[in-house]
Amino acid sequence: MTDAVPPALRARLDDPFAVLAGPLAGTRRLGFEVVAAEQISPSIRQITLTAAELAGFEYAPGQDVMLLVAAEGDRPVRRRYTIRSLDRAALRLTLHVVLHGDGPGERWVRAAHPGDRIEGIGPRGKITTSPSADWHVFIGDESAMPAILAMTESLPGDAEATLVIEIPDPSDEQELLAPARTRMSWLHRLGARAGDPVLLAAEAAAVELPPGDGRAYVFGEAKVVLALRKILTDRGMREDQIAAKAYWGRGRANAGHGEPARDA
Repeated sequence: MTDAVPPALRARLDDPFAVLAGPLAGTRRLGFEVVAAEQISPSIRQITLTAAELAGFEYAPGQDVMLLVAAEGDRPVRRRYTIRSLDRAALRLTLHVVLHGDGPGERWVRAAHPGDRIEGIGPRGKITTSPSADWHVFIGDESAMPAILAMTESLPGDAEATLVIEIPDPSDEQELLAPARTRMSWLHRLGARAGDPVLLAAEAAAVELPPGDGRAYVFGEAKVVLALRKILTDRGMREDQIAAKAYWGRGRANAGHGEPARDA
């Protein structure tokens, strides 16, 4: 058994999240233990976690947990991963994590084994499905796949959803088990560099935007998200119809709190 950050070191950290107040007032600290870790596709590793604090844990589809994956000196390093599913009876939470580099989060994910321990804080995140929307469009890369699939699967049977997901390879496609009426487009990069807007931008320019008050959810690389948002607003969508979230920035490591680092 291994602690991602040993308790003695955690106690010495200069931790901005030592007190769960302000924006974190609705979260809880979670003492996770790894139940299982397996590769489910070339780019995706599934991590199953358990914690006593999952009893009564509530979250909205699309929200995440923030894991304390490492420490740099006295500074904590956290990474945020979308909740793919939660088995409330078994107190088991499942994450699908994209493997795409050699950062501190990925190093922990690759090395995680049953019995390992890691601290989490959650739930986090403001974006979830809009219950009043007439239709839903989800656009993103593989980093957004857990959120897109979880949000779509939460929609009722009379909902309409279009999903556009860019992935490295056809073998990274995942099954969607949703009662809603869905249309799915998988875009395969096939060796192209992640974070290039070409594939997703072409889909955003062409995807059907039905009549009515719909919602678009745009996730992925920071500059790609900005480009997609502009395409959709240029097509007539209002700003309040678009929920956009950058999960990562090409060529930049995420900041210690798990969000993409801001430009200086």
